[in-house]
Amino acid sequence: MVKPVLSWGRAQRYDQTVVSLGRFETAFDGNRPLDGPVTFRGMGRSYGDVALNENGTLVQATGPDSVIAFDRETGILRARSGLTLADLHRITIPAGWIVAVTPGTKFVTLGGAVANDVHGKNHHTAGSFGAHVTALMLVRSNGERLLCSPAENADMFALTISGLGLTGYIEWVELQLKRITSSNLHVENRPYADLDEFFALSEESADWPYTVAWVDCFSPEAALGRGVFSRARYVEHGPLNVKPADKAIKWPLEMPSFLLNRMSISAFNWLYRHRPAATFKGEQDYDPFFYPLDSILDWNKLYGHKGFFQHQSIIPMENGKAGVRELLEAIRREGQGSFLAVLKVHGKELSPGRNTFPYEGVSLALDFANRGRKTVDFLHRLDAIVLAHGGRMYPAKDALMTGETYRKTYPNWEALENARDPMISSSFWRRVTN
Repeated sequence: MVKPVLSWGRAQRYDQTVVSLGRFETAFDGNRPLDGPVTFRGMGRSYGDVALNENGTLVQATGPDSVIAFDRETGILRARSGLTLADLHRITIPAGWIVAVTPGTKFVTLGGAVANDVHGKNHHTAGSFGAHVTALMLVRSNGERLLCSPAENADMFALTISGLGLTGYIEWVELQLKRITSSNLHVENRPYADLDEFFALSEESADWPYTVAWVDCFSPEAALGRGVFSRARYVEHGPLNVKPADKAIKWPLEMPSFLLNRMSISAFNWLYRHRPAATFKGEQDYDPFFYPLDSILDWNKLYGHKGFFQHQSIIPMENGKAGVRELLEAIRREGQGSFLAVLKVHGKELSPGRNTFPYEGVSLALDFANRGRKTVDFLHRLDAIVLAHGGRMYPAKDALMTGETYRKTYPNWEALENARDPMISSSFWRRVTN
């Protein structure tokens, strides 16, 4: 069926033929009954076009979502790639295990987590998702099945992790989970005054497994980068409970775009910084710490019918403070601020992924309401600032990066193109490589 499919940011809407995973699996045997290039899509949480396929075929790869094997003694789990982290938690947390690395939403599939080599609030201690993948099964369009691991088909393993779904269909994923003795975390939230204090807190908190900061992107020059710094670690004893996904509130409608302006964002930022939870110190369930936005289903409708763009960049540590300062100064001057500005320090990358986004440095992620050409031009200016400081943007969040920028900042892209399954492509890949 041909139908329009939206990016999570809702700024891109492409017509494509959408087929079920079952139909696709029967076709992936060396024949080619599907029209046009094929792209895989899990839960659709990529903000841009990395999982879209304009005028091609989109395979909805969210099921079956069964666990194949789970060793409760070692924490090794093998599951179909359509399993979401939310479903995985229902199985593993009561047994005392959780994924070692999680992004900011639990509504992602294992296949999507591998393809984008997602990272989380513990990158400085655990690296990206791929650092904990022990094996995967890759199915190519010629019917070939490749068992990939650090010891077998290692090159394809490294290119599939962070391979944007281009090397083949990931049938199953095997990963090493993290042992926990409670699903609760000890959390400390602390308002901080400026970028200098953020970097001091990050250094002071290097031995905390999880750290992240929310940034007030409209802070005055004297307090540039002020925000709320959060750090957490699992408590040693406590319950092993899973938060039910059906407890989330569903956002009912698109918000009028005119409500998103400098005044409303500044008011939100003031309230967020001064809310009681901004100084919270104590025990907290894992879910609100890792997944604050998951408490509102369809929260992307808050940006109105034109949607929004997310811009996430990372800058090497030696240029991190200067680069983030310049980005925040540009945002303040432009007046296109973000409710959700997230600042994180990253450690050395441990994942084998050849095109993984993070490295040792500092990342800044921001959402911008789509105001057409004005927003597009502004985001390209932010790209230029990132490039000037030796950084790069995150493909999983990207909708606008130029091909020249991508190829310059991801030097292993040609290896991925050479390993790409000839039947598979995406709107993002054609945009950045053609």
